[in-house]
Amino acid sequence: MKRLDWTRMDAAARAAALARPERRSDAALRAAVRAIVEDVRAGGWDALAAHARRLDGAEPRRVPVAGPAAEARRTLPAADLDAIALARANIAAFHENGLPAAHEVETQPGLVVRKVWRPIDRVGLYVPGGATPLFSTLLMLALPARAAGVREIVAVTPPRPDGGLDPAIALAAEHCGIEAVWTAGGAQAIAALAFGAGAIPRVDKICGPGNAYVAEAKTLVASLPGGPAIDMPAGPSELLVIADGGADSEVVAADLLSQAEHDPSAQVLLVTPDAALADAVAAALAAQLPALPRRDIAAATLEAARLILVPDLAAAVEVANLYAPEHLSLAVADPAPLLDAVRNAGAVFAGYKAAETFGDYLAGSSHVLPTDGAARAWSGISAYSFMKAMTVQTVSPAAAARLARPAAALARLEGLEAHARAADLRLKGEAA
Repeated sequence: MKRLDWTRMDAAARAAALARPERRSDAALRAAVRAIVEDVRAGGWDALAAHARRLDGAEPRRVPVAGPAAEARRTLPAADLDAIALARANIAAFHENGLPAAHEVETQPGLVVRKVWRPIDRVGLYVPGGATPLFSTLLMLALPARAAGVREIVAVTPPRPDGGLDPAIALAAEHCGIEAVWTAGGAQAIAALAFGAGAIPRVDKICGPGNAYVAEAKTLVASLPGGPAIDMPAGPSELLVIADGGADSEVVAADLLSQAEHDPSAQVLLVTPDAALADAVAAALAAQLPALPRRDIAAATLEAARLILVPDLAAAVEVANLYAPEHLSLAVADPAPLLDAVRNAGAVFAGYKAAETFGDYLAGSSHVLPTDGAARAWSGISAYSFMKAMTVQTVSPAAAARLARPAAALARLEGLEAHARAADLRLKGEAA
């Protein structure tokens, strides 16, 4: 873990310290994704099935979740089933109580302008599978969509090696009221959701994380004419921890490793004004790493990790705002003053006992969050992600009479005579 002193760095060095690891621009990957997307768009089910056989080893199937969910209930320990149920309850409660409210303003007497919210009709949810099927991601996507009132949810996930559906994903789907899941992964699944393929319907928006092929496919389909909306830019996971001298070094190290084990491209940073804590965390990382099953992945991540010394906690927050992390941990005695100063983060974990792991699984908020600095302008998944707002104006005859002439004047200032005449006609029948 590289150690840096923020006070001794110039602007260029600070920018380099907070730069994400460079990811090679892979023209071959982009070309491969474009070829798959265009093929599925043109060829529908047959093209989807051909790519799935080549890449997933099996054709996509619509798998009713009842059977594999029952298997999960038979085989998983009771404590695991209870934990999934707890996660479901917390996530549903958070999002059901976070729905946007309609509001209205009478901007002029007789002119009422309202903002009302409506759910998206049909959404596609991509759930990562393969070696680590992320059933938690399905909960984090589908429950906010349910809270929003989405009419139809189409869920896809890569098949297991035997071509089937992972029982834990099936159980999560059952908890979300989803009757079936399609076993399809990669860019071909994204293309099927975007444009339809066989019985897989075209969706209005695609949400969910995935590998580089999935991320590229989502970006591509969203840019094509008639393509769907997508949730947010996607990249490797990241965690920035701000810690004071009272933080437990073993806990801080464990939090850093919890992100480091995701992917060799993940990024972890520790920002602290306490040099002794920095030394203790470095020692704890070295002690904990060898015992991890995914230690090789975590070790690769730690090679690019940074430990940044700052003069005080206020400076630490400014570092965090510059970096705009997906996850921000405030491992400090009094997080409230710092939280008020945080502007850019996907999710914040406030206090010694708060844990990014809680947020990943069962605190209630979604773990699908903006990465690569996108937290400067993007939010994580919520019920809002599955809704859209529209405005409604209601105009009384008296208000129309007052508004017509100034509206027409503004239209003529822009040279739009038809607009002006449409306003003028609202005076029809009015006294001159």
